[in-house]
Amino acid sequence: MDNSPQLPEFELLCVILNYGLGSKVMKLAKQHGVTGGTIFLGRGTVKNKILELLDLTEVRKEIVIMISTKDIIYKAMEAMKKELKLIKKGHGIVFTTSVINLFGASCYKDSHNLESRGAENTMYKVIYVIVDRGRAASVIEAANKAGSSGGTIINARGSGIHETNKIFAMDIEPEKELVLLLCEEPLTDSIVSAIRERAQIDKPGNGIIFVQNANSAYGLYSSK
Repeated sequence: MDNSPQLPEFELLCVILNYGLGSKVMKLAKQHGVTGGTIFLGRGTVKNKILELLDLTEVRKEIVIMISTKDIIYKAMEAMKKELKLIKKGHGIVFTTSVINLFGASCYKDSHNLESRGAENTMYKVIYVIVDRGRAASVIEAANKAGSSGGTIINARGSGIHETNKIFAMDIEPEKELVLLLCEEPLTDSIVSAIRERAQIDKPGNGIIFVQNANSAYGLYSSK
C-alpha cells in the first residue's frame, strides 16, 4: 500500500483582457485563494473592416498569469467567467494549461516533483511564437489566413524600461515579441504551418514556436 502523500495538481491560468482590468482580475483571484500572479502588457488584434480602414485594429491588453492548485484555479476561473461576462464576445479570454513542474513558489515547496498525469483530449490549443520585434504583425496575419480569430502580442518587458521578464523560464530580451494564439484543436496544424512558412521559423535565429494544450477556455469565438 502506497502511503506517500498525494501531491496536488497545479494549473496555470492565463487571462487576456483590455488594459486596466488586470488589477481587478488579481483581486478577484485572491478572493478565491490564488496567492499571486504576474501582469504583462501587450496588445491584441481586432478583425474589423471599418477599424482596419481607420488603422485602429490594435488594442492595449493586459495578460495576467497565475499558478495555483487545480481546484483553486477552477474556482477563480468560474468567478471570472461570471464577473467579467466572458460568455460575451469581446470581454476577454481565459484559459488554463497543466503545470508539470513548479519551482520558486515558497508556498508550494514540495511541488517541484509533480508527475505528468497524461495528455488530455482538449478542444483548444495555445500556440506561442517568439520572433524579433516588428515581425509579430506578419505572424498574426499568417495565422488569421489559416483560420485564427486573432491573437495577443506581448512585448516581453515589464513597466520598468530596464527590466527583462521571464516567461515560462525563458529570458525574453526587449527586442523580441511573443505572440499568443488560442485556437480550436483542428486548426492548430494549419496555423502553425502557415506561421512557419511566413516567418521562416526553420531558419536559425528566426524564432521559436511551441504549442500547449488548453484544458479549458472561455471567451474564444470562431472567426466565421
